[in-house]
Amino acid sequence: MQRTRLNTVIEISGTRFTQFFSNPWRRISLVLLGFLSGFFIGAAVSTTAGQDAQWDVVGAGLLLFFVELVSLWVYRQPLKSNQQRSLILEMVNFFKMGIVYSLFLEAFKLGS
Repeated sequence: MQRTRLNTVIEISGTRFTQFFSNPWRRISLVLLGFLSGFFIGAAVSTTAGQDAQWDVVGAGLLLFFVELVSLWVYRQPLKSNQQRSLILEMVNFFKMGIVYSLFLEAFKLGS
């Protein structure tokens, strides 16, 4: 690829983004934000799909497809001993965990 100004700006901003979030507290805050937003989306999808009672199966199938696709993407490459997953990959994984946790919580609320 040619060395243009746009290419240089994108490369430098990506490097600064990575350096900024290399701090463990910032990384944990972003991961926690991903988990909480996944929890919110999972609760919102389950309640809105349950209102009409026609999209339950389709919504569950789409969420299952998303969860399995993210799991395949995240856990495909084994980690070495000192290696850490990328921030985007970790955020998407915790987003998935938030969705699954909210669906379990909704199931417990409906079961009681």
